[in-house]
Amino acid sequence: MSSRPDLSQNAARSTDRLGDGPPGNPQGDRGSRQNLLSWLQLPRDVYLLLFYTLGKGFQLTIGTLDINYYAHSLGYQPDFIGLLSALPAIGSLISAVPVGMLADRLGYKPVLLASALSMPFFLAMIGLTSAAPLLLLAAFLQGIASTAYWVTNVPLLIEKTSEERRVGVLALNSFVLLGVGSLGNLLGGAIPELVARLLQVSANSALALRWGVLSASLVSLLFGLPLWWLHSAPPRASRAGTAPTTTALQAPSRPSTGETRERFPLTVFAQLLVPDLIFNMGEGAVIALIQLFFVLRFSLLPGALGLIFTISGLAGGLFSLTAPLFVHRWRKIKIITTVMYTSAPLMLLIGYSPILLVAVLGEYTRSFLRLLIEPVYTAFAMEQVSERYRGRLSGFYSMTWSIGYSLGPTVAGWLQTYVNLSAAFLFAAVCLVIAASLLLAAFGGRPVGAPEPR
Repeated sequence: MSSRPDLSQNAARSTDRLGDGPPGNPQGDRGSRQNLLSWLQLPRDVYLLLFYTLGKGFQLTIGTLDINYYAHSLGYQPDFIGLLSALPAIGSLISAVPVGMLADRLGYKPVLLASALSMPFFLAMIGLTSAAPLLLLAAFLQGIASTAYWVTNVPLLIEKTSEERRVGVLALNSFVLLGVGSLGNLLGGAIPELVARLLQVSANSALALRWGVLSASLVSLLFGLPLWWLHSAPPRASRAGTAPTTTALQAPSRPSTGETRERFPLTVFAQLLVPDLIFNMGEGAVIALIQLFFVLRFSLLPGALGLIFTISGLAGGLFSLTAPLFVHRWRKIKIITTVMYTSAPLMLLIGYSPILLVAVLGEYTRSFLRLLIEPVYTAFAMEQVSERYRGRLSGFYSMTWSIGYSLGPTVAGWLQTYVNLSAAFLFAAVCLVIAASLLLAAFGGRPVGAPEPR
């Protein structure tokens, strides 16, 4: 795809080098172990970010499992629950650009800390109320509070890692967030079951599920506290005025003539963001409500539901670690679009299957493929623009995610209430096919040796 080695190819080659040396060669084995240990010696800040990402994964899975189920136990219908699921994304949409500007001015650490401290409060607010207006308000404010993570996490990881390790670290971040974090499904299912036994109530009662939502609040608080030790780099706004240095990683305080004349890549932004918006609408239509779908279609209790989605997330997260191996053999755009096209019939299989085992296996396969392309998609998008525009592109990606995950669940909730439970999966499949086709039309015809657009 490019005449220069891309980030993922470097990571893949680094991974390949771990196996250097013939079988049975002690020197080769020692070299492999040394290379593996060297790769794991990441900056302390990366480990702090990964630790918070782990907590974020727990919070998301516990919250996703229990909040919608909790609203269902209060008697609310899928159309309201779809709106409840959409409001965090709407809050993120409204706040993404202001939060990004605030992070540029104040630095990443204070903005991320503010998010880590306010998120538990809004989650607790959801768990302690049953009134529709307060539930919607808390969900909206939760979306605003969580925006800082989505805006700052990837730029921070890219900033604090070398080029050769970048795709590997992004794959590790996806694994921690969506793979290990999926263990939160076990907690989200086990806590209501435990409370039900202690209080002699049903596991799907509002009282039992309320404790599941409150546990997500507590997890979010505990995993956010170590961010106090995150290294606080100067805000980018203030760094722009510093004197030039000879370090290759720092930009000069005064842009060169070539930089000042560089035009904003509007076409490339549109080619990347429009498919991503449609893709997120399809994903949001299913992901936000899939636990509720299994409850309504197959009458599952919290424990069984948590176990199903723990296995899905953990196995899919492990599979995502193989991303550098795939990008070493195939172009990123081929991997991304193939996964999207394959996921479309899987959506139909899940939504229209009357058999629980078939629907679960379809969900597992869909989850594996989705988590595989997460780091590939991120690296591919960032490589399409120059470093000067990557922060801005990340902010726009946050906006397309927010729009997609607000419109998608809203449409899905309406379809499940007024058409049938399976209609949302048909909508998602159509969105995936359209998104893949647009990406393939824009980037699929570029020769392997062609330069990246700038």
